[in-house]
Amino acid sequence: MTCRRRHGVVGLVSATALAAATSLAASAWAQIPPADPIVKEGATVSVAPHTWVIPDGNVGLVPNVGIIAGSRGVLVIDPGLGRRNGDAVLREVAKVAAGRPLFVATTHFHPEHTAGLMAFPATAIYINASSQEAEYAAGGAQMIATFSKRSPATADLLAGTTQRQATVTFDRTYRLDLGDVHVQFMEVGPTHTRGDTAFFVEEDRVLFAGDVVMSNSFLAAGAATSMRAWLAAFDRFAALTPAVVVPSHGAIGDASLIATCRGFMETIRTRAAALKAAGVSADDAAARVQKELQAQHPTWARANGIVAAARAAYAEAP
Repeated sequence: MTCRRRHGVVGLVSATALAAATSLAASAWAQIPPADPIVKEGATVSVAPHTWVIPDGNVGLVPNVGIIAGSRGVLVIDPGLGRRNGDAVLREVAKVAAGRPLFVATTHFHPEHTAGLMAFPATAIYINASSQEAEYAAGGAQMIATFSKRSPATADLLAGTTQRQATVTFDRTYRLDLGDVHVQFMEVGPTHTRGDTAFFVEEDRVLFAGDVVMSNSFLAAGAATSMRAWLAAFDRFAALTPAVVVPSHGAIGDASLIATCRGFMETIRTRAAALKAAGVSADDAAARVQKELQAQHPTWARANGIVAAARAAYAEAP
């Protein structure tokens, strides 16, 4: 690990009960038109003694926001889309751990995970993977422009957003001491993005998996995806034996989410390799794999990620 410093609620619920509640909420949200991407205040839930989550409510472009409160500081993970959402997150943080030193981190550089940083005070210590910093510098402005076209509400939330430079950067791993609780930062990309970062709350055994693990959804692979890296990330996550797994979007669950995601990514890898060996082109192989998996899981979101995952597996196959 190398680090560089640039400058200086509700009651506890079980993982099973929380997963059931968030699954029910997902079903309810599916019945109504898309909502504006606003972090919901007053919905924060405790998933472990030091760990809280503001659930996404199955609203697009709203992340599951993490709050880890220790005796010597509080860490926020993924502060939402734009200053307005960042302000809402800070008000929820104040209910959990008012007055403690503030740390913030992001699972990847996409705007719904980073743009809320605009609301955080200059004293907040932003800790980020160096690869994620570079990814934002190279493509963050274009990503903000692209997201701003999705709706007038999204454009308004992102108005004036710029990159906030990290206070501390790290390569591959970092460990944050919050007093009575510690958080492992793990850079695991290239998966969904090159700089994907997951967070493991050691004493609580809670894993914030970013977009690397999803619930009832395909995984959003992209041009930078390595299937080897993605499967290695699953290995790393499973070895931690988390009690609670919080994906960036969708229902909170347990370690079975890792096994489920591994299963269909291994299916993609095996099928793509077989089609390559049979002389099928990369384009046709990706299209076939997508069709087959969508038939197996017709209600799952992010099906557009199957093609990129299949292409990555095809490229890595002998």
